[in-house]
Amino acid sequence: MPVEIPSPQPLNPHVAAMQPSATLAMSARAKARRRAGHDVISLSAGEPDFDTPAPVVEAAHQALREGFTHYTPNAGIPELREAIAEKLRRENGLEVEAAQVLCSNGAKQSVAQAVLALCQPGDEVLIPAPYWVSYPEMARLVGATPVIVETTPESHYTMTPEQLDDAITERTRLLVFNSPSNPTGAVYSPEEMAALAEVLQAHERVFVVSDEIYEYVLFDAVHTTFGALPGMAERTVTVNGFSKGYAMTGWRLGYAAGPQWIISAMAKVQSQFTSAPSSITQKAGLAALAMSREPIEEMVAAFRRRRDFMLDRLAHWPEVDCPKPEGAFYLFPDISSHFGRTASDGTVIGGSEDFAMYLLEQHDVATVAGHAFGADYGLRLSYAASMEDLEKAATRIEAALDGLN
Repeated sequence: MPVEIPSPQPLNPHVAAMQPSATLAMSARAKARRRAGHDVISLSAGEPDFDTPAPVVEAAHQALREGFTHYTPNAGIPELREAIAEKLRRENGLEVEAAQVLCSNGAKQSVAQAVLALCQPGDEVLIPAPYWVSYPEMARLVGATPVIVETTPESHYTMTPEQLDDAITERTRLLVFNSPSNPTGAVYSPEEMAALAEVLQAHERVFVVSDEIYEYVLFDAVHTTFGALPGMAERTVTVNGFSKGYAMTGWRLGYAAGPQWIISAMAKVQSQFTSAPSSITQKAGLAALAMSREPIEEMVAAFRRRRDFMLDRLAHWPEVDCPKPEGAFYLFPDISSHFGRTASDGTVIGGSEDFAMYLLEQHDVATVAGHAFGADYGLRLSYAASMEDLEKAATRIEAALDGLN
């Protein structure tokens, strides 16, 4: 879907092997179509549609008023690192100190720096699919090989211990793990995660990057932190942040915690790439950790209502199957039964990208093709939108399905 511009000179082959972000590309297409006058309903955004809580905004204002606008230590201000460490000890069962925490410009940067620190050319990086679009590209950037472990709607998009064991080779260096999941909303149970950890305990060279950015967006499940499982503390980098749970996507504040030698290596990378996150954002993050959880709970309750509404509508879509997500704010229905059908203008739906473009260009609904997530049979629908927009989108998708021959 994104347009590649040919380069007049050779690029770094690792960069040339990467693909641009399909989620950002679809979001840009939807915005361009909206600017052209179309009433586009976007279900492509991976961000809460709620305002950042007032205490967080006030802390940023206070930082500005006090002139807290200069560089901070590369790893983050000490009080924020300590607050994050305390949160991880209290809520996640991780025995970490502030020195084992690195604050970055978003959880995405934290994941990328962990991959850069741990992997080298020739290594293999295990990634369960459907996966977040950036994971394989981060592996390719360092010359490592992404190894995709397929899951299915029948397994509720979770990887089994047997699949993990079968995928590990002498070249395996890293498992990139995401629960709750983007794009499926799948949440691994404590028992499922314990079984995965048991497999990994037999492979000392294999580390885990556990992306837990959707930790607070849970409906019917409990969150389990990979690094708190037996034998995993010294082999796990826990990544989290403020974007999803606190509706702070634009603030760009994430963090990583783990063995100090890994965190130190990640901090060295960060010192040469970006340095610390914004001083103002760090003060806002400190306020987020200290505030009442009530705004978060209200937001998650709204997401639950939207999820239930969309699942109810989806249940009436012909030949479309979707497991019930237990977290995040996405549905990932299997729409492959409609491949091979033809739209009224003669367009043949050959796969998920065709389906997503059909919805956007003929029915003004922006989604993201499952192909981008390593699962061409699916489609990611974000319900981080108003109920009014969800009702319109559901009606339009139903019309789109009825319009296929």
